[in-house]
Parts: sequence; C-alpha cells; structure tokens
Amino acid sequence: MNLFDVFLATLNVTLPVFAMVLVGLVLKRIGWIDQAFIATASALVFKATMPTLLFLSIIQADLEMAFQPDLIAYFLGVTVISFMLAWGWAILRYPHIDRGIFVQGSFRSNCGVVGLALAASMYGGYGLSLGGILTGCVIVLYNVLSAIILALYSPTARSDIPALLADIIRNPLILSVLAALPVAALGITLPGWLLTSGEYFGSLSLPLALICIGGTLSIRSVRSGSWLVTSACLWKLVWVPLLGTLGAILLGYRGQALGVLFLFLASPTAAVAFIMAKAAGANDRLTADMIVLSTLGSMLTVSVGIFVLQTLRMI
Repeated sequence: MNLFDVFLATLNVTLPVFAMVLVGLVLKRIGWIDQAFIATASALVFKATMPTLLFLSIIQADLEMAFQPDLIAYFLGVTVISFMLAWGWAILRYPHIDRGIFVQGSFRSNCGVVGLALAASMYGGYGLSLGGILTGCVIVLYNVLSAIILALYSPTARSDIPALLADIIRNPLILSVLAALPVAALGITLPGWLLTSGEYFGSLSLPLALICIGGTLSIRSVRSGSWLVTSACLWKLVWVPLLGTLGAILLGYRGQALGVLFLFLASPTAAVAFIMAKAAGANDRLTADMIVLSTLGSMLTVSVGIFVLQTLRMI
C-alpha cells in the first residue's frame, strides 16, 4: 500500500465521522435544528440509544477478543498519568482558579461519542465492542478525577462523594456495559426480532450524537479563545495521545487494539466537561471553548495520527 492509498484509507475513517459534525453545524446555522432539539436528542442518545448500541455490540462480539484486561488497565493508567501531568503543568503555569478546568479539558476524552464513532468507522463491530468496554471503565475514572480537581480549585465547589457515586451508579453507559458482560459471557441469545429492533434503535446513536455536537459548535468561541484554552487543547490532542500511543507501542501493542487505543486517547474534550465545570462554579465559558477548539482540531490531529500509524504499519 503506497502513501496515497494510506491517505485515502485514513479519510475513509475520519471523514464520515467529522462530516456528521459539520452537518450538525450547518443544520444549526440554517435553523433546521435548535437548542431544544439538541438538548432532547442528546438526552435520548445518552439515556437510551447509546446504551442499546453498546449492549448489543458487546453481546454480539467475540468477548475473548473484545475484553482485554491488560489494554483496559493500560488505558486507565495513561488516563491517571495524563491527569497528574496536566495537574503539575497547571500548578506551574496557571492561576489557582483556572487549574481545575485546564486539567479537566486536558485529559478527559469524548470517548462515548467521537471515540466510539471513530472506532466503529475503522474496525466495525470489534471497534464498538472493545470501545464500549473501554468507555464503560473510563467513564467512572473520568467522573472521579474531574470531581476531585474541580472541587479543589473551583470557588463554590465542595466534594460530595455520595452524589458522585450515585451519578456513577446511575450512568446508563456504565449500566449497559455491566448488563452486557454476563449476557455475553453466558452465551445468552436474544430473540431475532428483539435484536433487529435494538439495532434499528441503537443505530441512531452515533449520527444523532455527532449532529448534536456540530449543533453546539461556535466558530466565534474559537476566535476568542485564550492561551489557556489553546494549551489545554494541545495537551488533549497532541501530548496525551502521543505519549500514550508511544508507550503502548513500546509495550508491544499493534493492530486493532493499538488503533482503538489511539482513537480514544486522541478524541477531543468531552462535552460533559462543560456541565461539570458549570455545576462546580468554575469557568464554564473557557471550558466550552476547549470543547469547541479540540473538536475542530481533532479533525486534523486524528487524521494525521492514523495516517502515520498506518504508514508505519502499526495499525
């Protein structure tokens, strides 16, 4: 495969995903969707269609291939290390009040939508299955670490462990993964009509979620971004995926596992970071800027990363 073929293969992975984001941006600009639609559709995806998609992808997967404890442990370890490194950088570089939002924007990936969409685009059912398991595991860690850092640096936040645990326990994505694992392990077969209906319903998840992301983007936010926002996006899109992927290569990871890992590490800042920052009384405007800039920037950085890894025949 020559470089041009690799380039075309890279576009076949990234363009379908980011094209849907741009569709959402256009639909919002021309008035075909509004904020009420985005709020309702986002809630539907989070509470119903995405959990259905994850559940079905896991129970229909080869669990021996999709469930990889060593890869899960590595991904969680990289998440913690990136959190600590970003925290140390924030202490050295930024005012006390902005450290929490910088750290959250630097390490928290949008695995549940962008990461899963990219993994599905690149590896199909395997990408969804492995990605679903990684998502279910890392969401817990993201919530805990984000709550800690925001509570430490936000002026009005206080650590509320019972509320945090309740949110984790009630998270539909985590519940769907936990429900799917025993069904897959026991080899339980669902009726054909139920599987087909579930696939129709779950297939709404990724396009609808990506359109909602596009509908929330604002080019004005990028233009008004500060150096703190730009620095957080560089951490999220360049340094974290670079260090995490290099470490995985040194440990011997190759092929599909390395590809899914890279896509999850390279995904932009999660939209839920805005909600957590707002709830903690932190600077939600700068957090929103991080989400916008990292989402737009990931179109380039993810494509370049896949191109390089495929050229080197690592994935």
